Amino acid sequence: MELGMIGLGRMGANMAQRLQGGGIRVTGFDPGEQARAQVAAKGVAVVASLQALVQALPAPRVLWLMVPSKVVDATLEALLPLLSAGDVVVDGGNSWYRESQQRAGRCAAHQVDFVDCGTSGGVWGLQEGYCLMIGGEQAVVSRLSPLFQALAPAADRGWAHVGPVGAGHFSKMVHNGIEYGMMQAYAEGFALMEKKAEFALDLAQIAEVWRHGSVVRSWLLDLSADALRQNPALDGIAPYVEDSGEGRWTVSEAIDLDVPAPVITLSLLERLRSREDNSFTDRMLAAMRNEFGGHAIKRSDG
Repeated sequence: MELGMIGLGRMGANMAQRLQGGGIRVTGFDPGEQARAQVAAKGVAVVASLQALVQALPAPRVLWLMVPSKVVDATLEALLPLLSAGDVVVDGGNSWYRESQQRAGRCAAHQVDFVDCGTSGGVWGLQEGYCLMIGGEQAVVSRLSPLFQALAPAADRGWAHVGPVGAGHFSKMVHNGIEYGMMQAYAEGFALMEKKAEFALDLAQIAEVWRHGSVVRSWLLDLSADALRQNPALDGIAPYVEDSGEGRWTVSEAIDLDVPAPVITLSLLERLRSREDNSFTDRMLAAMRNEFGGHAIKRSDG
């Protein structure tokens, strides 16, 4: 089986290598010359344009997109006129499921099939395999099953056809919302222990203990233990946390469906709060406390 990988960043490059190691012939494309060169050095064939990529693949073609959600539409606009009836486009990035449903319609107008594949595994996926949540028509997903089996941790686990188009990215969206809440809980717990100076707790030691037999053990805890072992005081890490969109989409969906999701919502708000430098909110709170209670105000240097 052959596949064209569009987007050779960290995820796309690693996935191309894992696919090739699983017996799938991969040809890659990325608009960045450096990204192409790095993947070529790993033994993956690369081309310098979408047109060359399409020409390099036998029909019916399979094109896998691993690009940021904001450029999926532009990529499809350039790609679809080059494709033929029966070709398949897989979006393996973090797209909003509603947009995936719309993109499936655009592809159908060209007689091209569309599959949305929520992909989890991060930078460890090349070694450990990826968790894949797949949406699309059963016949199309079945035809692509060798790809999913090669990418997953094992051929019989770590991947599933979860429903029609949109279901894959919807499942991944909720997955990431849960991830936000879990990360926030770990972060708050370790912060509490770090603050308890009386006990001088070794956070790396405790994280390592929790990894074995504890009800809170998880891969996130494994990674936390590793991070604390390498950098116990987290020196040099700014208290600024980005979000990639899925948390916002999850909260919005919870509101639309009247499903209370306070933990996920608050974890998203904490990420937004982390980005506030010289927070107006906090300064306003200090000003109000001074007005009604005469509480002292700490003056800033500015």
